[in-house]
Amino acid sequence: MALPAQLQNRLKLPLVVSPMFLASGPELVIAACKAGALGTFPALNQRTSEGFEEWLQQVSAALGPDDAPYGVNIIVHHSNTRVMADLELCVKYKVPVVITSLGIDKRVIDAVHSYGGLIFHDIINVRHANKAAREGVDGIIAVCAGAGGHGGTLSPFALTSEIRKFFDGCLLLAGCISDGGHIAAARSMGADLAYAGTRFIATQEARAEDRYKDMIVESAAADIIYTPNISGVYANFLRESIRNAGFDPDNLAPKTTIDMEEELGLKENEGSKQKGAWKEIWSAGQGVGAIDDVPTTAELIQRMSEEFQQALSNATQF
Repeated sequence: MALPAQLQNRLKLPLVVSPMFLASGPELVIAACKAGALGTFPALNQRTSEGFEEWLQQVSAALGPDDAPYGVNIIVHHSNTRVMADLELCVKYKVPVVITSLGIDKRVIDAVHSYGGLIFHDIINVRHANKAAREGVDGIIAVCAGAGGHGGTLSPFALTSEIRKFFDGCLLLAGCISDGGHIAAARSMGADLAYAGTRFIATQEARAEDRYKDMIVESAAADIIYTPNISGVYANFLRESIRNAGFDPDNLAPKTTIDMEEELGLKENEGSKQKGAWKEIWSAGQGVGAIDDVPTTAELIQRMSEEFQQALSNATQF
């Protein structure tokens, strides 16, 4: 177990609220950090680097030394033309944690380390975890079976065990983390932090529209479909949202290219903004069956903290 010094005594709960397209913005991040969890948002949730900087200013101004740190996700894929511009802003504002995904770039790692920031990198298999460890990341996010977004297929027992054979840094566990008992389970398996996304889409501060939140509350694991035919990379989506978008979830046309800016609706198309697949087809993990309300972020983290302590107590009574 290896919680970085920058995070020690800064978190009230060993939890990262993951960066989610559509859902994560300053409101969710600030609420999470003030409640004692590490809140994050994707840089690409803002259409421009200028807008991204405004969010960095807003979050930085709202948080004080008694609050948990925050983080930003940068998609390190060749289709994201903003990587270096957004990285410069992370350096300028000394973003405490930068989460990289869909690629790893030593320039990003070195830039964040230059001001004492942390780099966490998300992976879905051992090969990618090995590469991240060799490149010198501070944390590896093991995205396991059932996770929302670009989830993997491996059991958390298998993936965390194999990563711990060669990586003694900060290990984060993602995939169906929906309550405090799940956080305790992640810790018991050797993870330093739990990494939760879908559960926080169904919060009052999340920017997701109400129909999205309602669909999460009403869904179960059987309502999640794992497919590469939305973004070109395997990911979990709400089956009903695919139907509502006019597609047959069981007969999706193959998607053979990956263009994150196009998928997120950040490119111009004949004078107007593209809608972007992920704006009408909604991602969620298999943990939706454990979600049945839309509380404030503070209420949810407090509930998770109580469940976490109860789970730890239960585990010592055997």
